[in-house]
Parts: sequence; structure tokens; C-alpha cells
Amino acid sequence: MKLTIIGASGSFPGPGSPASCYLVTAEGPDRDGTGTRTWRILMDLGNGALGTLQRYMALEDIDAVLVSHLHPDHCMDLCGLHVAIRWNPYGWNGVHVPVHGPAATAERMATAYGLEQDPGMTEEFAFQHWQARQPVRIGPFTITPYPVRHPIDEAYALRVETEEDGPEGETVRKVLTYSGDTDSCDGLVEAARDADLFLCEAAFQEGRDDGIDGVHLTGRRAGQAATDAGARRLLLTHLPVWTDPLAASIEARQTYDGHLAVAVSGVTYRI
Repeated sequence: MKLTIIGASGSFPGPGSPASCYLVTAEGPDRDGTGTRTWRILMDLGNGALGTLQRYMALEDIDAVLVSHLHPDHCMDLCGLHVAIRWNPYGWNGVHVPVHGPAATAERMATAYGLEQDPGMTEEFAFQHWQARQPVRIGPFTITPYPVRHPIDEAYALRVETEEDGPEGETVRKVLTYSGDTDSCDGLVEAARDADLFLCEAAFQEGRDDGIDGVHLTGRRAGQAATDAGARRLLLTHLPVWTDPLAASIEARQTYDGHLAVAVSGVTYRI
């Protein structure tokens, strides 16, 4: 399994990165079971991400979009993808791209684009609603959503698992957890339990944002969540332009002693 950072900027696109979007790829059986292929899923598709994404893949090759919650910096480029599917003169062969997200996803996207609710974007997307802690299978991926603490009706951390062949032919389970947007909560730790890589937001800063509860993590709180979960690697993300990556890393190091880095648009990690 590989993770490519498309967008890692918090709350809105920054000068060096779009808003939240993460490309996850893995090899698995093709749909008819006659061979293998590369499967590609997106965790979030925030504003500015669709353009950068095309540096790394063709839009026609998206197997699914996984939406953590319905704030614009995590979902608004679904509007652009809708246009790409609907108006591409060469067609998408009738494919409805699966979009897994909160219950209001279809309604929210239709409203954002000024469409009638029926059909909205249902002719381009196959909308599926997350059910808390209920796994969803997409090719080689098993994705489980965990409710987290953020000021919106539904917000989820996503646990993505694959099974791969180990060096001696044994089956090895790999786990990538994405926090979405959240403050500290039990659901976040549950989602990240024993993760090989924990992609965790750290938008806030200790001493600066202490009066704001239930919105975002600081580097220190992200580090504590990674420690509590036993995560093997911590990758900080969703830093807005006013949060210093070095400061976030220093905070995280106070509570986490494992492998630590800050997400940068364009970098790929093997999990």
C-alpha cells in the first residue's frame, strides 16, 4: 500500500499545497478476477486538490472517493470531478464513481453546485453512507469509519487495511489511519490502534488555540493519540498557513517517540 500526499493544507489551500486530499494505492485482483491491477482511492477531495491530483493519475482511474466530513476543505472538489465526468467528450463508459461519506453528502454537493436535489450528482457518483465502525470493501482495501470529535453532524477517522504477501510468502496486514478533522477522542485512538502509519491532523498550536475545544488537534495532542494507539509512524497533516510545521513537530515529539514527519504535497510513503 502506498500513500501520496496530494493536499495537506489545513482549512484552505496554501501556497505550496491544496487542501486535504490523499491518494492511496495498492495491487489487487481486477473486477472480473482474471488478473491484478492497481487500485486507487482518495481520502477527501478538498478545494484545489483536483488539479494537483492529475499530476499523479488519470481521473478516470479513481476507484472511490472517501469523504471524512463535509467541510469544503475536505470535499468541495467533488464539484470539479462531477464536471469532469459529466462533460468529458470522450465519456467515462457509464461509470458511477463510488463516493463514501456522511449521510448528507449527495444533498450537500448538489447544493454546492446549484443543482436540483433530484438527480443532483447521482448520475456521476454512487453515493454510499458511512455506518460507524462498519467496514467497507473496495478492491484490496477494507475501510472502517470511526466517529470523531469535530463541529459538524458527522465526522470520521478512516482506518484503511490491506493484506499483502510478506518476504517469506506469509500474509502481512498493513494499516493506514487518517484522522480527518478532530480533537482528542476515544474514536481517534480506536481508529489508529497499531497503525503502521497514522496520518493525523495538527492544525492547532499549544498556547495559541487553547480556548477552542472540540475542533482540531495540536501537535502535542496528535502525538499523544499516536502513543495511546501504539501507532508505528506519525505523519502530521492539515496544517494551515499560520501553523509552523517545525513547531507542530516539536510539540508532537513531547508526547510521541516513534518515527515522525510532516506531510508535504507530492511525497509518497510506502506502508
